[in-house]
Amino acid sequence: MPIRRVLAPRIDFSALRRDLDLPGEYPAAAAAQAHQAATGGPAPYDREDLTDLAFVTIDPPSSMDLDQAMLLQRRPGGGYRVWYAIADVAAFVPASGPLSDEVWHRGETVYLPDGKIPLHPTELSEGAASLLPDQERPAVVWTIDLDSGGATVAVAVRRARVRSRAKLNYPAVQADVAAGRAAEPIALLPEIGALLAERGLARGAINLPIPAQEVEPVPDGGWRLALIAPAPVENHNAQISLLTGVSAAAIMMTGGIGLLRTMPPAPPQAFDRLRASARSLGIAWPDGTSPGRVIDSVDASDPRGAAFLDHAAELMRGAGYTAFDGPPPAQPEQAAVGAPYAHVTAPLRRLADRYATEVCLALANGAEVPAWARTALPKLPPVMAETGQRANAATRGAIDLTEAVLLADRIGETFDAAVLDIEAKANGRPGHAVVAIDEPAVQAKCHGDGFELGTRVRVRLEVADPATRRVLFQRA
Repeated sequence: MPIRRVLAPRIDFSALRRDLDLPGEYPAAAAAQAHQAATGGPAPYDREDLTDLAFVTIDPPSSMDLDQAMLLQRRPGGGYRVWYAIADVAAFVPASGPLSDEVWHRGETVYLPDGKIPLHPTELSEGAASLLPDQERPAVVWTIDLDSGGATVAVAVRRARVRSRAKLNYPAVQADVAAGRAAEPIALLPEIGALLAERGLARGAINLPIPAQEVEPVPDGGWRLALIAPAPVENHNAQISLLTGVSAAAIMMTGGIGLLRTMPPAPPQAFDRLRASARSLGIAWPDGTSPGRVIDSVDASDPRGAAFLDHAAELMRGAGYTAFDGPPPAQPEQAAVGAPYAHVTAPLRRLADRYATEVCLALANGAEVPAWARTALPKLPPVMAETGQRANAATRGAIDLTEAVLLADRIGETFDAAVLDIEAKANGRPGHAVVAIDEPAVQAKCHGDGFELGTRVRVRLEVADPATRRVLFQRA
């Protein structure tokens, strides 16, 4: 799907920050502790010198909080070796004190169009702890050996010193891959990524290829509302992270302690509804084919495909964190991954990863899990749930506000739209559909009758209110 962008005027996101009570500047004591850590250097853990390995990072072009660096190699005799270096945040953030307290309050980095609200002070997250190019950095390095079919055959985790060779970005890497000139450290990424994706589908994993709405700044001070499908290299890169998370969960399950990112399998009726949706939309679902494979075959740019994927999102409910210290939980799986899974690859941006990583380091090397990490595990699920909801609300609120501002002077106009979902009339309430108009790329409720899932309709804009961040259409 091509990138679609529509220009919006200047937008003030400060009200959204206030409404969601998002954190502002770091408290002075926390900032001072971060400065001391950044200037004083990392904690003196024993580290292997891996600075001779040609790691590189791959991120969006503007990112500076670089959690992950990668090196992919062929193994002699067949198969692959994945080197994955993760920023060692525990080397900079003490287990207690004002900095730790503030990080627990924030939970994760919140991204807004006018600037991020970082989990850690930028002196750390975009400086001393970030895996910036040509800088020696402390890292937790995962070494994962795969056979020629992509199956994991060995995993090691250790602290090390690394030096990234380059800060790569998704658009440039995708262009290089298409031209056959991908940088040597990641030349195998499409090959390995495709193998891992296929293995995921085979075990029942589900990936929703839904284009994301994003709000982007433009040089004159305005904003663009963009509908962007992920580039193939982004999906391949995500497979390396998923591989590491599955490896981490396996270590925790064997060791009898950890923090899993869980999601229960969808109930049978959800699959029944999705099959019914496929039939009504003309989406092929051959007998014996898993939902993940059907979803993978759908064209998100087609109105019927988009409606089907919107319904498929029902399968992805109930995600959370599950801590355990002793027998593994009764339901350890992340259903979208098709296996037990843990978050360990984004510690600069997500609180839980630092603690899960520390557990893996200890278990993989025959050491005791540090008391500060062990005692934190049961406290993390509610904190991550609360702060995750806040981050999601900020992302959705920014898009809702941009949509309303973009359409505020177009009340009464009609638009072409695709019907993504339908809510039937019940208890005297009017029925409505969820529609996606073509330009700009806005999704909103639409009142009216006679909607058919996956069809095209004409709709009239009735409400576009920036104050309430609300958009409403009426069937024309």
